[in-house]
Amino acid sequence: MNYNELASLGDEALVHKELQMERDLLELRFRLKTNQLDNTASITKIRKNIARIRTAQRERERAQGLPNNALRNSHRGSFRAGDAREGSAASSSGFLKGITEKLGGDQE
Repeated sequence: MNYNELASLGDEALVHKELQMERDLLELRFRLKTNQLDNTASITKIRKNIARIRTAQRERERAQGLPNNALRNSHRGSFRAGDAREGSAASSSGFLKGITEKLGGDQE
């Protein structure tokens, strides 16, 4: 993800992308601690992408004369996990899904 891609996103999409990446980062950290993560460099990539997103958010806030985290606070309530999942590090077979399948909780 580069900065030009972030500039083309709307405020709400930008905030949702950040929140989804934070969820992905949490999932990757769980997988790292349980020795299920093969590519540890993905944690660094997600952290850097979150920093890029936050920089873009702050730039927009300053241009609009808003206080810190105003965009995030105003759009956080409309976020639904998985909506911004395209291109994220966590695929459709998430960490918790794998655990529930191993434990036999896959009975639907």
